[in-house]
Amino acid sequence: MSDSLVVCEVDPELQEKLRKFRFRKETDNAAIIMKVDKDRQMVVLEEEFQNISPEELKMELPERQPRFVVYSYKYVHADGRVSYPLCFIFSSPVGCKPEQQMMYAGSKNRLVQTAELTKVFEIRTTDDLTEAWLKEKLSFFR
Repeated sequence: MSDSLVVCEVDPELQEKLRKFRFRKETDNAAIIMKVDKDRQMVVLEEEFQNISPEELKMELPERQPRFVVYSYKYVHADGRVSYPLCFIFSSPVGCKPEQQMMYAGSKNRLVQTAELTKVFEIRTTDDLTEAWLKEKLSFFR
């Protein structure tokens, strides 16, 4: 591993928020958007949303800066079953600063492990984040 790769810690308050989010009882879509605080070298909460569609969520993501998202999505399976998968989405837009991309890329795995998530996806442009895209990604998980 390169010495220049910065792995940011996860803010303890954010860790607690993610733990509570994991066990939420609500059945609407919800999201937690996180960013890297460069000065503190820490992943911190940026914003929380309730009842937000994938299309609305993509409008909240910056087009030129990376972000981490944990998204609780109401997923209706082909057989009619309903599940609420927690999805980790790494938004790493083309054109953002290489230094920024490195900080986010270096911190992604630690955040995924901290949040104990298994459905991990990446988008290179915010336009990719649609309901059809998310359903396609989730179809691989039975």
